[in-house]
Amino acid sequence: MFHKQKKYLIIVLVVSLLVLNGCSLPGLGGSSKNTIKIGTLNTSESMTVAYIIKQLIEHKTDYKAEIIGNMGSSIVQHQALEQGEVDITATRYTGTDLPGALNMDPVTDPDKALKIVQREFDKRFDQTWFDPYGFENSYAFTVTGDLAEEKNLEKVSDIEEYASDLRLGVDNAWLNRAGDGYQGFIETYGFEFGKAYPMQIGLVYKAVESGEMDVVLAYTTDGRIEEFDLVNLEDDKQFFPPYDASPVASNDILKKFPEVRDILELLEGKIEQEAMRRMNYEADVKMKEPAVVAKEFLQEHNYFDNE
Repeated sequence: MFHKQKKYLIIVLVVSLLVLNGCSLPGLGGSSKNTIKIGTLNTSESMTVAYIIKQLIEHKTDYKAEIIGNMGSSIVQHQALEQGEVDITATRYTGTDLPGALNMDPVTDPDKALKIVQREFDKRFDQTWFDPYGFENSYAFTVTGDLAEEKNLEKVSDIEEYASDLRLGVDNAWLNRAGDGYQGFIETYGFEFGKAYPMQIGLVYKAVESGEMDVVLAYTTDGRIEEFDLVNLEDDKQFFPPYDASPVASNDILKKFPEVRDILELLEGKIEQEAMRRMNYEADVKMKEPAVVAKEFLQEHNYFDNE
């Protein structure tokens, strides 16, 4: 019994000394003063972009960067940034954060949406919403190439005459979401599908490719669109708000590490839609690690060259 108590006292003393010295034990959190924490969603897209930022920071500065991954939603990312758990969130989307973090109505004009989030994030949260990377990850009604050719489908309105016979597979949250959800879609386009099935978003691609669904609601930058020879239909009535992607950083970290602003600005307009879809394909279909995909992108675009 005495030995157990002695062992316990030693552990308590060690932990206390570590805390007093500003250190941390594995699994107890904490990071170096010169480590920049980057938060990501649990998607290959978000992880890949985060690794692009991390590798640029570590290449161009003496700082370290740490990925804080698997955040389940933009709201979780937002809360983590507000609470100082992360310093940068790698992928934030205008159409998500307008009604989400800002509790404002969606805006269909991309430039107007960007101006609003940049103004409001600075004013409300003391954060900088950077100009977009150059890609938008929006929703798109998606069909197989064969169905698009057979029915001459190019835009969403083309579906109307066939809709009552078509099965729609969609993200469960979208079915019940106000504004840009299913009910809003019906009001905008004036028709509904024969049946609408709630699904996990990651399953819709295989479902439409295999014929289990006729139309699915997919993401425009998903690499599986290319893999399965799918076609995104044009949102001709501009129902979905813009979802331009940008990093968001706390103003505190930008003041503390001014080089971080320069690095994030390096990426403005530099990741085009097709480039992001190709990187998602590499990660999701070819199963490359996002860190590897990020490094290949940076090498391909000469970001590692000495200036």
